Amino acid sequence: MDLLIVVSLLLLSLGMLVSNRLPADVILAGALSMLLIAGVLTPVEALQGFANPGVATIGVLYIVVAGLRETGAIIWLSRLLLGRPSRLLTAQLRLFLPVATLSVFINNSPVVAMFIGAVQEWCKRSGFKSSFLLLPLSYASILGGTCSLIGTSTNLIVDGLMQQSGYQGFGLFELATVGIPLTLIGCFYLLIASPWILTDRTGAMENFDQVREYMVEMWVTADCELAGKSIQEAGLRHLPGLFLVEIIRQGELIPVVSPSVIIQKQDRLVFAGAVDSVVELRRIKGLVVAENQLFKLQGERTERRLFEAVISAESPSVGVNVRKGRFRHRYNAVILSIARNGQRLKGKLGDITLQAGDTLLIEAEKGFMFKFRNSRDFLLISRLENSAQLRHEKAPWALAILSAMVMLIAFNVMGILQAAILAAFALAASRCLSLEDMRRSVDIKVLLVIACAFGLGAAVQKVGLAQIIANQAILWAQNDPWLFMILLYVATVLLTEMITNNAAAIVMFPIANMAAAALGVSVTPYAVTIMIAASASFVTPIGYQTNLMVLGPGGYQFTDYIKLGLPLSLIVGVIALNLIPVFWALA
Repeated sequence: MDLLIVVSLLLLSLGMLVSNRLPADVILAGALSMLLIAGVLTPVEALQGFANPGVATIGVLYIVVAGLRETGAIIWLSRLLLGRPSRLLTAQLRLFLPVATLSVFINNSPVVAMFIGAVQEWCKRSGFKSSFLLLPLSYASILGGTCSLIGTSTNLIVDGLMQQSGYQGFGLFELATVGIPLTLIGCFYLLIASPWILTDRTGAMENFDQVREYMVEMWVTADCELAGKSIQEAGLRHLPGLFLVEIIRQGELIPVVSPSVIIQKQDRLVFAGAVDSVVELRRIKGLVVAENQLFKLQGERTERRLFEAVISAESPSVGVNVRKGRFRHRYNAVILSIARNGQRLKGKLGDITLQAGDTLLIEAEKGFMFKFRNSRDFLLISRLENSAQLRHEKAPWALAILSAMVMLIAFNVMGILQAAILAAFALAASRCLSLEDMRRSVDIKVLLVIACAFGLGAAVQKVGLAQIIANQAILWAQNDPWLFMILLYVATVLLTEMITNNAAAIVMFPIANMAAAALGVSVTPYAVTIMIAASASFVTPIGYQTNLMVLGPGGYQFTDYIKLGLPLSLIVGVIALNLIPVFWALA
């Protein structure tokens, strides 16, 4: 009876995951709850995933990566590595290899998240189409993540399962013997194939024309990274969703800004554009909002956020110009720009008379929305994501802490979890991250999916389903360990494309463990097979998180993944299945 329940729940969960009608965390949590209620699993067995070191390590590594993001270290690295190539081939080389390399040391999902914006901005400036680069970006990060234990969450999960089953875990760079050849050959394929296979697509942001536009002044401080560069060199000529209207220099107006104009300290740069682009401006080191009254706000600059607020008809600010409205004193917030009927308002901000329905772009303390969301002065208040001022001066600290963490793990001074926790403490102590940043950086939904998948894996093993599947696979493989490895790889890849990488790895490991015992061989090469196969998700957007992340920005269709990803999946599979037995003997 228990076996029937587990099979039914697995098939039901698989169908729901493929249909994509409910979030993965809801589906897997529901399946685990049913196994617990039905008595198939005890509470200890059902909740074992929540105590797994691999899950905890992934959670802490989210914090470490947040330290690199909030200090601008990843943005600095991306700009340094990308440069300004003139040809698509050069652009691909400058993108693929750095992304793959960074994914060795940082979990690949945050790497792709940071590079999507950089690539879109880069394409706007260079004249390339982002659809030729974003999907290969995801694939390059996946390939790079196979080179180390911390490159992808799948590797950490399988390593945790190995140790939980009483086997020795993997070294930090032990997987590089297979991962490096996969990465180099895979990136070479992407260089050759992607320009021919991918077509010119229009991303979601390029399709969305009816956005609110604002006019914002930015001040070039003494330590601004743009000072001394021309408009062209600074990359301000073709900003995505943004236009440099004019420069105010020592009280003089430069209304027509040519690409050769040199940016000087104390310049005021006047931009017009969409709100998301304004957020990106604030992430450039030394470029700050030029409203004089802004510097009188309470609290540190890093503790402020950007908000959009719609003025209500009952607001005391209606019918009064900004200068006389005492907005800063009333709300401890500063109006940066005003949009009316979706269009930016020109002229001096202080002279604009506010009307009901105006949308204000404001900077305020981070608790502004909770403090005034029920106020009748505003119809709506929304906080802009990622609008915190970056702590650029802390970037060297964040990079040094990451390097120290990697060294501690590489030289076996301490385990990955301990080193990651130490790094997280160091980031907090050095003020690279606030406590709020640390809390927000952990993706609870991803951790919940992984932890629940552990319970499903335990059920597969407990009711004997893993043994049944393993025995059947051994029969098909005619007791040949290498043929079983091929079957294991193919099954894991198919499962990954349907139900995500981590869940597939957790379900497949007990089967591999049972088969290894029956065949009298080491489970280690089979564990590596699952690691690679569960990461090698190139054929569908749902199999791996980074593939889904580039779907909208690149304007891709499902067929794009099949055309570019299927040959890559076959290439990776052939290489992996031939290299794994060389470095981890099937004996």
